[in-house]
Amino acid sequence: MKQEKKCDRRVVKTKKAIRNAFIVLLEEKDINDITVTDIAQAAEVDRKTVYNYYSGVYAIQEEIESDCVSQLSRVLDEIGQKPSIDDPYYIFQRITEVLNQNIDFYSRLLKGDANSHIVRKITRVIREKLKEALMNSPAKDSPKLDMMSEYITSGMVAAYQSWFNSPRTQTLESFSQDVGRLVIAGVHGFVKA
Repeated sequence: MKQEKKCDRRVVKTKKAIRNAFIVLLEEKDINDITVTDIAQAAEVDRKTVYNYYSGVYAIQEEIESDCVSQLSRVLDEIGQKPSIDDPYYIFQRITEVLNQNIDFYSRLLKGDANSHIVRKITRVIREKLKEALMNSPAKDSPKLDMMSEYITSGMVAAYQSWFNSPRTQTLESFSQDVGRLVIAGVHGFVKA
């Protein structure tokens, strides 16, 4: 049992190194120019180790996308069960918790345009989950629902990208509170109009 746990930690650590190496390389190169050899060198493992876990570069990308989307989806499903439109900080507090679990990874993921495919996929999931949550708001029957979910999601993702690309003089928690207030103040004004 102890040996199995030790092995599992090693697998997690190795896969994390491979995934982080991939994200770093995406900052420097187009995905079509990244090779398994590049990833292995950046992760400080051999090619065989990469192939033990992934069939290739696109398999790494797919796993990263799937993990990010499922993690955020779980959080947003939980949020959707609460009347979060009137308590916006809860939404951003939960997202902050997810980001803090692997701040370096998300920092690399949300920097620049290199990871735009992954960011678009995450944005799409957030938008759909947010739309579900907004169905309980005063605007649920309004044609403005699509506009509201797009506004919140685009603003939120852009704000977090901006924070990750900044010197980060403000804590993520404080930043999340400010973004929550800003987003919801705009939504409340829109719904009341």
